[in-house]
Amino acid sequence: MIVGTAGHIDHGKTSLLQALTGQAGDRRREERERGMTIDLGYIYATLEPGAALTGFIDVPGHERFTHNMLAGAQGIDLVLLVVAADDGVMPQTREHVAIVELLGIPRALIAITKCDRVDPARVQAVREQIKALLAPGPYADAPQIALSSVTGEGVETLRQALLDAQHEVLQRSASGGFRLAIDRAFSVAGAGIVVTGTALSGQVTVGDTLMLSPLGKLVRVRGLHAQNQAADSATAGQRVALNLNAERLALEQIHRGHWLLAEWLHAPTQRLDIQMTLLASEARSFEHFQPVHVHLGTQDVTGRVALLEGASLAPGAQMFAQLLVNAPVLAVKGDRLILRDQSAQRTLGGGRVLDPFAPARHRRSPERLAQLQTLATTNSLEQALPTLLANSDTGLDPQRLERQFNRPRDSWELPDDVRLIDTRQGPLLFSAARWEALKAPLLEHLARFHQLEPDQMGPDRDRLRRFAGTALDRPTFISLLDELLASGTIVASGPWLHLPDHQVRLSEDDETLWQQLQPLFEQAGFDPPWVRDLAKSTGHEEAAVRLLLRKMARLGLVHQVVRDLFYTDTLLRRLAAMLVQLASDDPVIQVTAFRDAVGLGRKRSIQILEYFDRIGLTRRFGDRRHIRLDNALAQRTAD
Repeated sequence: MIVGTAGHIDHGKTSLLQALTGQAGDRRREERERGMTIDLGYIYATLEPGAALTGFIDVPGHERFTHNMLAGAQGIDLVLLVVAADDGVMPQTREHVAIVELLGIPRALIAITKCDRVDPARVQAVREQIKALLAPGPYADAPQIALSSVTGEGVETLRQALLDAQHEVLQRSASGGFRLAIDRAFSVAGAGIVVTGTALSGQVTVGDTLMLSPLGKLVRVRGLHAQNQAADSATAGQRVALNLNAERLALEQIHRGHWLLAEWLHAPTQRLDIQMTLLASEARSFEHFQPVHVHLGTQDVTGRVALLEGASLAPGAQMFAQLLVNAPVLAVKGDRLILRDQSAQRTLGGGRVLDPFAPARHRRSPERLAQLQTLATTNSLEQALPTLLANSDTGLDPQRLERQFNRPRDSWELPDDVRLIDTRQGPLLFSAARWEALKAPLLEHLARFHQLEPDQMGPDRDRLRRFAGTALDRPTFISLLDELLASGTIVASGPWLHLPDHQVRLSEDDETLWQQLQPLFEQAGFDPPWVRDLAKSTGHEEAAVRLLLRKMARLGLVHQVVRDLFYTDTLLRRLAAMLVQLASDDPVIQVTAFRDAVGLGRKRSIQILEYFDRIGLTRRFGDRRHIRLDNALAQRTAD
């Protein structure tokens, strides 16, 4: 069990732990000189012979060191709230109670100290103050024990209450990846760098490789202590000290607020969706995009809060919100955090992480709010997944879900109606019904494209994606399209996509123009006119003629040999047949022989042969004067 103290400055927290354990704890020179706790102190003791070691974290009570108190409050099993009988409930008493309630610490014991200084009536009055303070929250029934660290009165009663609580503390699950929020880092002679913290999940063994995050540096565990005792392994819920080793690892690189975690959990983020609670004691509402200090794990960062369900949050109320922090943080679903004001003087409220990888867009959409509602009311991945998928058009990244829920994929039990879609950027999870529902709109958009552009075979993939206006990213869209192509629902003609029954049709104006152009091609034989000549002959703009001929080329009715020079498909097949005839005796054809056969100039003959070369009909070898004919391809073309 890990016990953390809480309470106002000079209410006797450190003295009480010394009376309880017989140990003075970690006292720094500045603390001894000033007679006050400044930073976290750590004590490990057995509360009775044969009992397991209990870890105690002594936190500072002064308001200037609340950030240190918050670093020590993460991961404790029981809070020991200390209230001095002479002072009673004080400002930091109230703030510390608010903090531990927001952190969701499951148990509390109340120690009323310095009872040797006051009469019984005063102790009773303080009991009433504490009862009133705790009445609205989860610690309303927490035992109150009056004692004196000087005379020892009540200390044994407190010891027994702690032992009773220790028997009731639930063992934390060792499943999931290892996570430890670093609260101290120091160097030990002969051993090297040591870091300490509370293990929040998973387990670690000597020899393991962990990620020092958010630095992204791999480190090896050379040795460890669990609950202040040398051990081969440690598990969630224990105070752990790890001796680390890595290439070029320096103590100056490691700070309170960093994490040690399983490598696959390393995913720093600066945008988190949370369920936020504003303290009822606040005098005014919390406004959208208000600046805050965020305490998460042992880290303290600044940021802003974007409210997702309104422009303001009333005191005592809850709301979904998005945190935008100014430095990378690490979190998983369920992590608790504390929000303090911009000057770090006052605790405003807190929250629970729902999604550490919050979206930047559509964060207030009904679908996103439905997802957050499910995340707020369910604990397991399997419970949340159906609603998450039902409200996602773009799929869910399984690697991100692993990190969000701290659940390796091999431990998942997926419903039968969930599909894993492979894309070029990795797999995505979709509801089977949702995935199928994405296909119908795409087919409708393709049909509409055919209506708008009847003279085109169809769009290519990227144009269809833009035309459909889908929210899917390109790799996911390609996977959806591949399924439609594989089933024959969509057909590809080269790069062009179309419905199976689609036939290209020219517009009425295009048909009229083609009727004027066709005789000119037929009259010209093997030497068709250039675009400018066709335009002049028909009285049309060059651009209109060129556009029509390019449409005809996409239909396979004409071929663009060089820019602005087109041959009809019939004419090009006749030329291919002549090549076949020339190659009947020798497959190596001289350019001059082809020139003489078609009756064209040398330059035009070469242009035609080079076009045949581009489409694979012929294969050039040696100098430009000889062409090697691919007979099989030529025959198919001529046929």
